[in-house]
Amino acid sequence: MTQSADGLNEYREKVKEYELAANSLSHLKSTQRAYWGMIIAGGLLALLLGYSVIIGLWREKPLITQYVGLILVVLIMVLGGWLAWRNSPEVTEQNLNLRNLAHDKQTLAAKLPLDTPEALRIYRESALDWIDHYRTRATRSRRINNLFQGIIIVASAVASTATAITGEFPPMRWAATVLSATVTVSAGLTAYFKFRERGHGLQTTADELEKHYTAAQFKLDDFANDKDEQARLERFARYAERLKEEQRKRELQLEQSPERSGDRN
Repeated sequence: MTQSADGLNEYREKVKEYELAANSLSHLKSTQRAYWGMIIAGGLLALLLGYSVIIGLWREKPLITQYVGLILVVLIMVLGGWLAWRNSPEVTEQNLNLRNLAHDKQTLAAKLPLDTPEALRIYRESALDWIDHYRTRATRSRRINNLFQGIIIVASAVASTATAITGEFPPMRWAATVLSATVTVSAGLTAYFKFRERGHGLQTTADELEKHYTAAQFKLDDFANDKDEQARLERFARYAERLKEEQRKRELQLEQSPERSGDRN
């Protein structure tokens, strides 16, 4: 019993280190994304200001603010690139540290006896990580789907208006063409990647896992008649594995092309 308790305490300490490293890595990645946002925004503004400067040189004397704005934007872009380059090794090192901690955590978990309540409790608590993982992916898929749907709706309306006034404003023909192409590409990506279906499946799996987690913890529903804690935990493990397997099958079906799905049917 003492050896098992020592192993459990060691596992908990390793889990704590892993969570701290995961939070640190998440912060570093967020910072890295912010740097890349500076680079992209700076590049776009530099192109716009550069274009205005060039047009000004050809047509009229450009204002000093154009040059100052262009220089400042380029400096911001360069600064973001330098910060991203300097931050990249730290992200790589933290990612390697996180993988090593994950390996150590798994190794310690493997040493715990599988038929003990402690190991089953650890498995039940790990379901919370799966719930967060599924919900994060579901939220991301919904946001991407909503973004593309918004682009399709807005671009379709603006393209119709641009097409209607091309007689009075011939340059609007190019705008209508670009907007129509945007609608086509957005609709194609939405149909191919099935973001809405992915988000729905992931959210459903997360909700089912959470329902069984709560039921196992408070002896509800299917877990009410189990004779002891170990029986409840074993039942929860079976339910959780079944739900994860069903989610994997759903994702594989979504990965198949429509032609393959039609052939199988």
